[in-house]
Amino acid sequence: MKTLFLSAAFLAASLSFASAAPLETYTARLSSADHFNTNGERLTSVAAIIRQDRANFYLGYHRDREDEPDRFFSSKENRARLESMLNRGRISASAAEAVINGSPLINVEIYEDFIAVTVE
Repeated sequence: MKTLFLSAAFLAASLSFASAAPLETYTARLSSADHFNTNGERLTSVAAIIRQDRANFYLGYHRDREDEPDRFFSSKENRARLESMLNRGRISASAAEAVINGSPLINVEIYEDFIAVTVE
């Protein structure tokens, strides 16, 4: 009975995850400038690199030609939530590797409590 309940709960969560509409989406190029923080230290997590991209964009440090604005991460408080939102969201292993080791063009779907990241 407990297994049936957990399976039903997992299915319900999966369906709501799949059917939720994003609040907004944006595209960004994660160039080499986005892989280093303002102290010049190399960033090693997907969330840190994406967060740095948004900080670079909104604080005017560096904007790539393909970077698009978004309303959500224009807020410093929301940028601080990015890591927890990605932990609850989705990104494939190959996309994560591309973010960490390259300069991919990414598409970010922003939901209320999570984000979904894909590489274009």
